[in-house]
Amino acid sequence: MALGVSAYLTSVGDALGSPTEVIFYEKKRSMKTILSTVFIFLFCLSGFAGEFIYSPLAKAAYENVMSLRFEEAYLQIAQLKQTEPNNLVAYHIENYIDFFRIYISENREVFNRLKKNKEARLELIEQGDPNSPYFLFIQADIRLQWALARLKFEEYLTAFREVSKAFRLLEKNKKKFPDFMPNLKDLGILHAIIGTIPDNYKWGIKFFSGLEGTIEQGQREIEVVLAYAKSNEFIFRDETNVLYAFLMLHLNNNDSEAWSVLQASNLEPNKNPLHTFIMANIAMHVGKNDEAIDLLINRPKGGVFFDFPYLDFMLGLAKLRRADRDASFYFKKYLARFKGQNFIKEAYQKLAWQELLNGNTAAYHKYMNICLEKGSTIVGEDKNAEKEAASSILPDPVLIKARLLFDGAYYQEAYNLVKDKSSSFFSDKGHQLEFIYRKARILHGLKRNEEAIEAYKETIKQGSNEAYFFACNAALQIGLIYEQDGQNVKAIEYFKECLKIRPDEYRTGLHHKAKAALERLKQK
Repeated sequence: MALGVSAYLTSVGDALGSPTEVIFYEKKRSMKTILSTVFIFLFCLSGFAGEFIYSPLAKAAYENVMSLRFEEAYLQIAQLKQTEPNNLVAYHIENYIDFFRIYISENREVFNRLKKNKEARLELIEQGDPNSPYFLFIQADIRLQWALARLKFEEYLTAFREVSKAFRLLEKNKKKFPDFMPNLKDLGILHAIIGTIPDNYKWGIKFFSGLEGTIEQGQREIEVVLAYAKSNEFIFRDETNVLYAFLMLHLNNNDSEAWSVLQASNLEPNKNPLHTFIMANIAMHVGKNDEAIDLLINRPKGGVFFDFPYLDFMLGLAKLRRADRDASFYFKKYLARFKGQNFIKEAYQKLAWQELLNGNTAAYHKYMNICLEKGSTIVGEDKNAEKEAASSILPDPVLIKARLLFDGAYYQEAYNLVKDKSSSFFSDKGHQLEFIYRKARILHGLKRNEEAIEAYKETIKQGSNEAYFFACNAALQIGLIYEQDGQNVKAIEYFKECLKIRPDEYRTGLHHKAKAALERLKQK
């Protein structure tokens, strides 16, 4: 679940059902809880241990879940429980559905209603065969899914406990079944993420939870799983490919490898909206904005799929970066259907930017006023949008357009906007600093690295004590340039410089990347 997901397609009404359907659904859930309790009781009386078999029917249900075809999956799970009553894999697959419903919709009511299912499922799994490699793995995987779901609602302590328990279960399972590939899939991504925690915190994390690992260790483990999946049938193959691609992108700073992994995978973005999200997300990160737009436009649509509004947000953003005139249409579609909490403020900010680029200042202020009123500030993009909305300073259209073109990897078009200008062109001090930073980013995108480094250094000189994120990211980018050139001593210097700068915006994400980079270099 490297997803960091949010997104959907039909409508919230289709996704959650009519009031009558919801009542019926609740009754089914209540009956299911009673039946689960009876099932556990009968297990205990008989002394029978359930089994874990990914039979053809179980595999079909899993594939439908991973395609967000939940109604079909529910029917198959019901059939699985009827025809293979001893097969506890049904409850693992069922948990995937709860995870995706919560993670994609970000609906707190859905979260509160479904979270009681976790313990009931774990009790059932614990009645299974303890000699099966799936026995501990499924318990751990369910806990990891709920940890990610809890993070959406800022239940950080409970999420940490879930991860800690999952980690211990996976490590225990590894000792019993060292060659069990599903276990290695989960451990690999956990070890890699733990590897980004700075050394001065690692002792505490290890002391209180036992968590430990490195990026290199996690990468090796996932590569072992991928090698296995190439020559063996492996139900979690696509999951592992996605995890590896996100690891390459976010922890190893290897854009080309991330994209290559997905290109060589069996993902089907024209048939599966979750695959659309994954491939478009990576494409937008690695400078393939046109490809992202094509993927999002041609995504599968219809009521058979769970609603994924975030795909419209992504399409609006990709189109805005390309200066398409219809970008606003997709942000409005997202806002009309999404009932969660994240990227609401950013959506209104992007609507405001579109109006600003069209020369409509009044409409810009209208959307930014709504930005102040709606949404949350959990994610950095929303925090930044709210800060802009609360500011009395109007963004400069040239800088906004240069930023969007750069983010879409339209580097030459962006350079054409700024090449004949200097910082003195802008009257506001913040805009002057941003101009230097934006020009550095564009030069970097054009691979004019020496010029980019000089502009980045000027950004740090003028902005390291400012609230803006420009200086912090400038230090990070210099470090990445030096790392790419093999100048590791200089790279370390600037990654540490990045960590010293504490901007109000994007600090967590930028520092996380710097920590991951320092961990990479430590292992070289």
